[in-house]
Amino acid sequence: MADSKSDKPEKPQGQGGWLSRIAPGIRNAFVKRETPDNLWVKCPDSGEMIYRPDLEAALWVTPSGHHMRVGARDRLAITFDDAAFERIATPHVVDDPLKFPDERPYHERLKAARKATGEHDAMAIGVGKVHGQETVVVVQDFAFMGGSLGMAAGETFIKAAHEAIARQCPLVIFTASGGARMQEGTLSLMQMARTTLAVNEVRAAGLPYVVVLTDPTSGGVTASYAMLGDIHLAEPNAMIAFSGRRVIEQTIRETLPPGFQRSEFLEQRGMVDKVVNRADLPRVLGSILTTLMMGRNRSSAA
Repeated sequence: MADSKSDKPEKPQGQGGWLSRIAPGIRNAFVKRETPDNLWVKCPDSGEMIYRPDLEAALWVTPSGHHMRVGARDRLAITFDDAAFERIATPHVVDDPLKFPDERPYHERLKAARKATGEHDAMAIGVGKVHGQETVVVVQDFAFMGGSLGMAAGETFIKAAHEAIARQCPLVIFTASGGARMQEGTLSLMQMARTTLAVNEVRAAGLPYVVVLTDPTSGGVTASYAMLGDIHLAEPNAMIAFSGRRVIEQTIRETLPPGFQRSEFLEQRGMVDKVVNRADLPRVLGSILTTLMMGRNRSSAA
């Protein structure tokens, strides 16, 4: 007696159900797709969940007006005309020069930060036009180890300053940092003096240096190049400080006023020239840079 299984015709390999035979490829249209984990973003102020594409279209400013932190690539694209710019390679320095002991090796932290941000270190340089004015722009990325100032960031700032001098154009920096990078010790603190000297070189060349303070800007960055600009702009409600509020209150044994260390508070007291919404920054920057470069642009055109 023949095996009953052998009497049944075998199903052709790779052949789906009747719907696939009638309309090939239709099954793929109903394949379950995975939803990205970051499709919705929570507003830190209101707690509202915002659809990520809408937030990107709003330049990462929530409906409540909260200016979220943005990475180097997004910041450069927002700032330059038509998002067109040339990236300048950042200098390479020795990783972990002090062989810093930590719960996690410093070189591993660097590797993870580079993978997460796509940047070599906390600073990136772009050259392009801001409302028609050629400009060198430096961006600090807080996502890269808190935007901390180390040897690589210091070298990048200096290279940007020299690039501005070589091109005879303004230098603009968007600051976002927790301060000096502790894993590099004194070598990190040296960058405060080195970047200050670079700012002096730009000034000696008669070129504008404009600082845009974003959330947060603190520590050794505030104590150096972040406060040496010809003009200081700031995004709304950005935290700008040297040391933390709690440290100050414990030191002076007094309660600090509301809004202390926020950009609006500092604007009222003359530490910040103007608080500008992110969408308006390119226009405001362009107007300032064009005005500051007016005499030089005339002489170069002649």
